[in-house]
Amino acid sequence: MIKYVELNPISKVGTSRFGSKYGLTDKMEDADIVLVRSANMHDMELPDQVYAVARAGAGVNNIPLDAFAKKGVVVFNTPGANANGVKELVFAGMLLAARDVVGGIEWVKSQTGSETVAKDTEKQKKKFAGTELSGKKLGVIGLGAIGQLVANAAVHMGMDVYGYDPYISVDAAWNLSRSVTHVNDVHDIYKYCNYITIHVPAIDSTRGMINAEAVAMMQPDTVLINYARDVLVDEEAVLKALEEGKLRRYVSDFPNATTVGHPGVILTPHLGASTAESEDNCAKMAVNILRDYVENGNIRNSVNYPGCSMGTCESAGRVAILHKNVRQMIARFTDVFENANIMNMSNTSRGDYAYTMFDLDKPVSDDEYAKLSAIEGVFRVRIIK
Repeated sequence: MIKYVELNPISKVGTSRFGSKYGLTDKMEDADIVLVRSANMHDMELPDQVYAVARAGAGVNNIPLDAFAKKGVVVFNTPGANANGVKELVFAGMLLAARDVVGGIEWVKSQTGSETVAKDTEKQKKKFAGTELSGKKLGVIGLGAIGQLVANAAVHMGMDVYGYDPYISVDAAWNLSRSVTHVNDVHDIYKYCNYITIHVPAIDSTRGMINAEAVAMMQPDTVLINYARDVLVDEEAVLKALEEGKLRRYVSDFPNATTVGHPGVILTPHLGASTAESEDNCAKMAVNILRDYVENGNIRNSVNYPGCSMGTCESAGRVAILHKNVRQMIARFTDVFENANIMNMSNTSRGDYAYTMFDLDKPVSDDEYAKLSAIEGVFRVRIIK
């Protein structure tokens, strides 16, 4: 039986898909695979038998990707599964920034017991009126699963939408509305858009991308929206701009001691992907990709190993090898199978890491397993069948 552990509560809508060959354990030392949401795994020692981790969500900054890759542990995420929930909250943030809805609600609460509240409302409402989104320029930085949904929805709301993503995928480009103007220089987003929303992963090249220089290019009426990751924004620079009247609002889903209570900042308590539907979708996707890897060796949506698919395993034997991306590895592997016929194979690489699968006309023997494992540069060998 394959044992899995949940480092955070995972929707049963997803885990119910595991079936009878899988069992839940509450002990990491008994687990073969791991499901996680927000738990910090950087200081966690994985038992040697753990060979896969699935993050029920998109961001993986809580997981040591390179360290796990060197142990032959494939890390998966679930991009797009929570995209609609985040998209809807982005628009809530834009509307809260455009019109002082929260201020208006608080004023109405303060009138509890007032006999003249209806009359006073007509006098006070101008303080909270704000502006409409229609006709405003929206800049979307990052046109992945979430960014493209935001861009397309904004078009339907009458906004003039500009998108920036130098690494946009073919699928994302096909799904993007033709009314979205593709921008080649992110500086144009900073200079000309009334609303700017960020949807990029937190990696070395994006950390602090919204810095003092970027903020200085923005117009005084600009609303900056961050429902991606807090580390993408130099919040000290943003707060200074708000104090000097050089920005209109900063909307973030990541409260911290720096931003809480600061004038001009609207904060939500990390609600972006916290809808019931998003959690269910992420759990279902995580379980599906784990099962495909466990049962067939196929890799989909990995963030530390290359993708690879050889379909359902129908051969007599299938073996998967996680190894360094160096020369001559395939030749060394095939030398091991001198008494077997290789029916099919796949080799893919990603940076320093590579993944190779073989379908054979017979099951892999213990001796072949030992020889493969002993090859220098091999991190892990998995006998799928």
